[in-house]
Order: sequence, then C-alpha cells, then structure tokens
Amino acid sequence: MMTRLKLNLQFFSEEKTEKATPKKRLDSRKKGQVPKSQDVNTAFMLFAAFLLMWLFAGPLLFSHLQGMMADVFNRFLHLSFTTENIVALFRELTWEMGIAVLPVMVLIVLAGAFASFLQVGSLFTAEPMKLKLEKLDPIKGAKRIFSARALVELAKSILKITFVGAVVTTVIFLNIEDVLVLSQKSIEVSAATIGELAIIMGLFAAVLLLILAIPDYLYQRYDHEKQIRMSKKDIRDEHKTMEGDPKIRSRRKQKQLEMAMNRMMQEVPSADVIVTNPTHFAVALKYDSKKADAPVVVAKGVDFMAERIKRVAKQHEIPLVENVLLARSLYASVEVSQQVNEEMFQAVAEVLAYVYRLKENHS
Repeated sequence: MMTRLKLNLQFFSEEKTEKATPKKRLDSRKKGQVPKSQDVNTAFMLFAAFLLMWLFAGPLLFSHLQGMMADVFNRFLHLSFTTENIVALFRELTWEMGIAVLPVMVLIVLAGAFASFLQVGSLFTAEPMKLKLEKLDPIKGAKRIFSARALVELAKSILKITFVGAVVTTVIFLNIEDVLVLSQKSIEVSAATIGELAIIMGLFAAVLLLILAIPDYLYQRYDHEKQIRMSKKDIRDEHKTMEGDPKIRSRRKQKQLEMAMNRMMQEVPSADVIVTNPTHFAVALKYDSKKADAPVVVAKGVDFMAERIKRVAKQHEIPLVENVLLARSLYASVEVSQQVNEEMFQAVAEVLAYVYRLKENHS
C-alpha cells in the first residue's frame, strides 16, 4: 500500500503541469525553441514579392526578360551547336536571370527576416542546426507523424489549399472575359494580362494566408507553452541548481564565517580595550581621532569567540575592562567596523579614560 502511494506521489510530482520558470524560458530560447508560425513568414514573403512586382518590378522584369529572349534569338540561334556555345549560353542566361530577380529575392529575404523578428525578437542560435541522433529514431518519427501536431498541420494545409484555390478561382471567374480573348491578342498584351492576374491572385492569397496565420501563431504559442511545461520535481531541481545544494551552501557559509572571524581576530591586536561582561561577551574597541569621530568596534564575540578575543588580547597586553551592561549593549547594537552609538559615548569615554590612565601609570 505504501509503495503504491509513493509511486502515485512520484507520478504526480513528475507530471508536467506547472508553467515554465523564467530560467526555463531563457534556456529554451537559447536552444531556438520559440513560438513561431512559419505561415506568418510565408505570408509576409509572398505579400512583399507580389507587392514589389505590382508596383514597379513587374514591368522591369518583363522588359528584362523580353530583351534577354530577343538577344537569344538574334545572337545565339545563329551560332553553331557546340559545347562551348551551349555553356556560354547557359552562363549568360543564368547571369541575366539572376540580375533580373535579385531585387525581388532580396526583398523576400528581408520580409522573412522581419516576420521572424516580429514573432521572436532578436535571436540568433545555431542550436537547431546541430545533428541530433534522436531525430533519426523511427519510433519517435512515427509518433510525430501520427501526433496531434501532425493532424493540426494537415488541417492547416487542407485549409490553405482550399482558400487559395477559392481565391484563384474567384479572380479568374471575375476576369473570365479577358482570359477567353487572350488568344486573339498580341504576346505583349497577353503577357501583361496574365502577369496582372497573377499578381492580383498572389496579393489576395498572401493577405488570406496572413489572416490564417494569426490563429496558427496563437496555436504555436499554446503548443510552445505546453512543450516547456515543468513538473514540480523539475522546479525543485532547478531551484536546487540555482541556489546550490543545501549541504554545499551550508559549508560555503561556514567557510565564509570562518574567514570573517579570522579577519576580525587579526584586528584584535590593534584594539585599545576589550569590554567584557566578563564571561559571555567581549567587544574590542579602537579609537583613532585622525580616522573617526568616535570609537570603532573592531571585533566582538560571545562565549567561545569571546574567549578567543580575550586570549588574543592578553597575548598582546590589551586591557580587559569588565562592564556587563556596556558589553551587552555594544554586542547587540553595533556591528564590526561601525562606530559606537551616540548614547554610548559617555560610557565608552569613561572606559577609554580609565585605560589611558592605566597606560600612563605603567609608563
């Protein structure tokens, strides 16, 4: 019965039901795990490309291609069919085509980068490009294929094909008269008409995809939050990692305390007097009128530490003055390296005056 109860508690503690902590989110972001909809990038890139074609790149591209084809018919068709001429033809056509589409390609890249920036902000990481052997696992691959995420992606693809198909059909239907008479018009007019219809289809399709990308982005954010959820055990482990193991932390504090005590004990030989109660408390005072306006507590301790302070003081012939009330007050209200409080000036002054008289008598 107890074993079953422990297993149930372990199961619930390892179930990922808690929101991700800021550290978990930051670690996921560094690995490139961020909520991002690829449909947003696609929509922005399509819209930028067709908008550029509609504004000024379309006529320029058509003119450039027209000149390129005219050059092919005027020059290259009269050349002999040799390997060198074919290589030269394809090299020149590739170069001319690259120059023609370069502005459009640059704008598409910038639009995609801008869409990514809008979704995830400034982020660059090579983590997603690293080879991960678990991605080659056929069992995990089959799980991904038949997962809920895959079904959502399938539904999205069907929806996009349906809507884009509807847009294309609508544009052609609204311009069916112009399409039917294309065979009766010149090549220039036909090409311009086809290009204009293609740009209209592309712009409408891009806007539609952008609208469809909004719920997709919201779903990606929901799915990302689900993926980075943590269990109570994960949160405890993270807390331990950030704060350190309790035993190690305790040893660290102990070491720091010992170092502080050693530094304090090194200041005892410079003290003018040790005020005691006389057995439990010991406070070492030092007064230097050039450095401070009032006496300073250079060391203090209780019980064992008080005994250490008094032992060091005796070794260096520092006077010990018994004053129960003053010793307790100094220990409770004044920290090491701080000046004594104003209400203690009178009592401390009497102690120091007594010590100075002792020194004068001995000298």
